[in-house]
Amino acid sequence: MSKPAKSYYRVMLGRQSAHAAECRSGGFIGADFGIHVDLTGQLPDEWRQFNATFIPVFLAGHPDKSKIAAGLACGALWTVAKGIEAGDIALCPDGSGSYLVGEVQGGYTYAPGQVLPHRRSVNWLPITIARAAMSEALRNSTGSIGTVSNITDHHQEIEQFLSTLPGQAAPNIVATDPVVEDPVAFAMEKHLEDFLVKNWAQTELAQHFKIYEEDGELVGQQYATDAGPIDILAVSKDGQRLLVVELKRGRASDVVVGQILRYMGYVKEQIAEPNQTVEGAIIALDDDQKLRWALLAVPNISFYRYQVSFRLIRH
Repeated sequence: MSKPAKSYYRVMLGRQSAHAAECRSGGFIGADFGIHVDLTGQLPDEWRQFNATFIPVFLAGHPDKSKIAAGLACGALWTVAKGIEAGDIALCPDGSGSYLVGEVQGGYTYAPGQVLPHRRSVNWLPITIARAAMSEALRNSTGSIGTVSNITDHHQEIEQFLSTLPGQAAPNIVATDPVVEDPVAFAMEKHLEDFLVKNWAQTELAQHFKIYEEDGELVGQQYATDAGPIDILAVSKDGQRLLVVELKRGRASDVVVGQILRYMGYVKEQIAEPNQTVEGAIIALDDDQKLRWALLAVPNISFYRYQVSFRLIRH
């Protein structure tokens, strides 16, 4: 998919949007995570370097947390402080069913002793977006658990909302992805991840695995790693097995197999505890003989097909 000129993020302003009003009046977005140091001069261009430095800091202050939780916290902190660039758009829940919309203006600043001390200045636009007005796909993405999530995939819909502002025009964007072999499957699987997460309990995988949680919050969807974002990271109910779930999304078989192996290798080396094994699961719309051949050599990766059905109800 062609990259838009700017990126779009959903940013939570405190648990349950507790600081949304203060952020709006103060013209900023921010994060905390219990890391009470000024990060000026400590924000490398690569979040991996930041995580390598600050995961030990986070764990020292939160000895009850896992390495997965530490990676999520530090990754989100880097994104708010550095990854979001000037000109990017932030959608922030206001706690009442709508989203504040702001354009990020400046670089990182630190406000010690105040709420969300790791801050970015924001020009709040004279518009709010009602959650009820969003498509289901955008609602799912903006409603995901976590402090910050990249929702750039929905930039066209977001720009449609922003086109109501004076001087704005609705976008006209055509995109292609060179690794997609099956556009029909790609279109259907674009929202499969959110569907799987919402209906996990009804899947075969739920018999043995649950999507990874921290403090009762679902954090295993689009889990960021040095190897790339994992579609779904799950853990067995006895805590002994980690499962990396990858959606084929119409892509070439070799691309998907290589990607899930890369993710599994990272999880095994960087995340798994000594007593945990790592498995994989690839989910696709259609059967794929090439994929089956490749997986014959990798017995710890399973292959699943999904079916979509619907019916018409006469009224």
